[in-house]
Amino acid sequence: MNKKSFFLIFVASGVFMISLSYGIVPDVTLSYLYGIEVDSINLSNIFRAVMGLYIGFVIFWITGAFNDSLKIPALWSLIIFMAGLASGRFLSLIIDGIPHPLFVLWMLLEIIFGVLGYKYIKDSN
Repeated sequence: MNKKSFFLIFVASGVFMISLSYGIVPDVTLSYLYGIEVDSINLSNIFRAVMGLYIGFVIFWITGAFNDSLKIPALWSLIIFMAGLASGRFLSLIIDGIPHPLFVLWMLLEIIFGVLGYKYIKDSN
């Protein structure tokens, strides 16, 4: 297994675990982990939809890890996914202030993973 495939699987594994924390039992996990009260069906639906979106990307990244023709598109989608999350968190940091340290760490990891994904694409050329 090459570095790109390992990277895609590594990131997919982490994102998969995070997706489960959002969607399996959001009223329990989100309250426990972040102090977020999920007290309506609509809010549960939103978090489960986010879980599904994350899992969709995870499936694509794992497929790209094992299918050479999808490896570069999977890396591009990972970069866009991470850049979108990191920019949203950065915007929140500016507008809302400093969140829980875990969210700051995630933003830094999202930036690092996006940059690494781009590096792996550039190394392919």
